[in-house]
Amino acid sequence: MNRLRLAWSNVNSSLWFVPTLMVTAASGLAYGLVMLDDSIEHEWLQDYPMLFGAGADGARGMLTAIASSMITVAGLIFSLTLATLAQVSSQYTPRVLRNFMGDRANQLVLGFFVSIFVYCLIVLRTIRGGDEGKFIPSLAVAGGLVLALVSIGVLIFFIHHIASSIQASTIIARAAAETQGALENLFPEQLGQEATASEATDWRETDHQWHAILALRSGYVQDVDNEGLLDFAREINGVVRMERSIGSFVAQEAPLVSVARYDGQPFGTPDEKTRQRLCGTYGIGDLRTIDQDLGFGFRQLVDIALKALSPGVNDTTTAILCVDQLGALLSLLADRKLNEPLRSEGGRVRVVARSPTFATYTGLAFDQVRSSAEGNVAVLLRLLTAIETVARRTSSEDRLATLQQQADRVRKQADAMLQFEHDKQDVFARYLAVGNTIKAAAQSKKPSPEGKGF
Repeated sequence: MNRLRLAWSNVNSSLWFVPTLMVTAASGLAYGLVMLDDSIEHEWLQDYPMLFGAGADGARGMLTAIASSMITVAGLIFSLTLATLAQVSSQYTPRVLRNFMGDRANQLVLGFFVSIFVYCLIVLRTIRGGDEGKFIPSLAVAGGLVLALVSIGVLIFFIHHIASSIQASTIIARAAAETQGALENLFPEQLGQEATASEATDWRETDHQWHAILALRSGYVQDVDNEGLLDFAREINGVVRMERSIGSFVAQEAPLVSVARYDGQPFGTPDEKTRQRLCGTYGIGDLRTIDQDLGFGFRQLVDIALKALSPGVNDTTTAILCVDQLGALLSLLADRKLNEPLRSEGGRVRVVARSPTFATYTGLAFDQVRSSAEGNVAVLLRLLTAIETVARRTSSEDRLATLQQQADRVRKQADAMLQFEHDKQDVFARYLAVGNTIKAAAQSKKPSPEGKGF
């Protein structure tokens, strides 16, 4: 199931899958209309000579013209798509190319024009005239004309869509929406039961004899079959420890997971079937995907911001858009329960997971952007605003401490990098406001002296 999900994700984001389905549908439509033409009486068509009055030569000429123009337009769309991909890759980040390839509008438009070309070819070969025995599938020919007229509107839509999709705000919003969708699906996510306080206190990794299972191939961990790991740990009456988390890179023959038994006996060298089974719980590919890798969604937005802040681009507005979206995503994450590292079943820890913490996501979102901002006061101020936004969504002491640490770093960078005193004062004023918000959030769920929450 793990591999099937990965395969479907790759196919769904390709440029060939939807066009292939549309070509198949167009072939079926062409054959269906031709068969319908062959099975009905055609006397009523004489009442509409303007629509169905074309002879064999006229029908061939029209379908030939439509087919040649459709394949020409399809080539133009290919060129525009490739040019757009190249521009987005160089101007923003190659990490968002998957979003463009998976854009359903691009897939449908490309499939539409290729489908008309195939439709016309199939209908053309059925037209007979003269000594061949006259047969003109009038309904199918009229259908080709209707599709050609519709294609004009589709082409105009495609040009508008391409012009809109390469705008910075659209690219950032799309990446943020995809990341938010992954966030909603991933958290909270359960694997067995979370370890209770007593189980977590009693647990010691050093109490067990671990045996590493080596990876069968190199690549990025795209997803993990958590239930598969839990089932294996249950079968051996032991525990499985993930050595690589989702989004990390693993080299071939490097440790992927480690296993240990609860009876104190060493696990021993696993046979090839066991190794295949455990490695099969990991989906490993050449690229990171966002299906289970929320950090990759943050990575896309951070890369766009870093590109915008580079000396050759110096696009502060785009960087601020990215910071706003990163703050919005972190605010959604702030009050959610993230995956705990210890998972138990039957009173025993069964899986030791490698899951990113809130501090990990916060550092991923802000650290590199802050460092690249240097003396850009607008970006530093917006970082503090984003931190304040996130702080309003949580009362967790650990998470608020992480946010306070991020605010402290912004202030220190402002003191070191900003040249003008009034800029430093603006940052300091915002920093104090963030500190007050964090303090208020920390006290929001603490009981009052009367035993009531504030």
